[in-house]
Amino acid sequence: MRMVFRWYGDGNDTVTLQQIKQIPGVEGVVWALHDLAAGEEWPMDKILEVVHASKSYGLHTEVVESVNVHEDIKLGLPTRDQYIDNYKRTIKNLAQVGVKVICYNFMPVFDWIRTELNKEHEDGSRALFYERAKIEHIDPMELVDQFSRHSDLTMPGWEPERLQSLTNLFAMYKRVTEEDLWNHLQYFLEQIIPVAEANGVKMAIHPDDPPWSVFGLPRIITNKENIRRLLQLVDSPFNCVTLCSGALGANLDNDIPDLVREFTDRIPFAHIRNIKIYDNGDFIETSHRTRDGSLDIVNIVKAFHDTGFTGYARPDHGRQIWSENCRPGYGLYDRALGIMYLWGIWDSLENGKGAKS
Repeated sequence: MRMVFRWYGDGNDTVTLQQIKQIPGVEGVVWALHDLAAGEEWPMDKILEVVHASKSYGLHTEVVESVNVHEDIKLGLPTRDQYIDNYKRTIKNLAQVGVKVICYNFMPVFDWIRTELNKEHEDGSRALFYERAKIEHIDPMELVDQFSRHSDLTMPGWEPERLQSLTNLFAMYKRVTEEDLWNHLQYFLEQIIPVAEANGVKMAIHPDDPPWSVFGLPRIITNKENIRRLLQLVDSPFNCVTLCSGALGANLDNDIPDLVREFTDRIPFAHIRNIKIYDNGDFIETSHRTRDGSLDIVNIVKAFHDTGFTGYARPDHGRQIWSENCRPGYGLYDRALGIMYLWGIWDSLENGKGAKS
């Protein structure tokens, strides 16, 4: 397991490279060019700025999250080919600086959805929260207004240029079924996977978060059967999945250790986090510790260990603790604690002593 840490770049993150370097076992950053709109080609000068800054602290830049997919591609519009061409050139540019994995998603409109960014736990920490009943009745624009209050830091999946056309996007997606979305994804993969394979870059799709339809939008990367279908769309070792325990785990029918074991050869990147799921379907993000949530993080890590996982892993969303002022879900302290918990499990397995939560 190769530990990495998501970093949003100079001037766009409360966490510094110097701080990341001090977290035991972290060898690289997971990064992106967040100032570029989806569909643009990533230019080499901007890519090199991030690479050089990271390498100055001894951190590699082998994992990118995300090269966003333009909505025209997801909608299957005639204009999609120009954006796919830009995507191909971006893959080639990233390969030149040693990128090995690109995490992306194929979720319409929103990359992820929560109803609160700073829900308070009993201990005073704060975390991302999903209230199922509220989602069923809320106007999406209310969420947009709420998230825009954090405009000093980019919120991936909630970029201003995307939200400006929200009403129009919803109207266009009314004509897109899940089967249509599958067809559009296949078209995209048939175009980019040969380029990725030729350049040694694994394309690792992120599951839908949460793994069910929201606001009537189609969602397709939601469970074992759909992951199987995804991997068969273009049967290549470079057509992969980012195994996100928190996204898939919001549906308890998804057995995360089982998914790890079945798809081990096609998981180059893992997001490991815990969530507490309530009986009414609400969920809140917790510490990584197994007993603090509804997911068995110990057995999830054990599944990775048992299958000989040598890919990249990062602690996913953390709580905001110790009065940290940071991007929701992406502070320093709780993610660093999460890393040490994950390493503790991994090291105990390596030493043959077993692990207990």
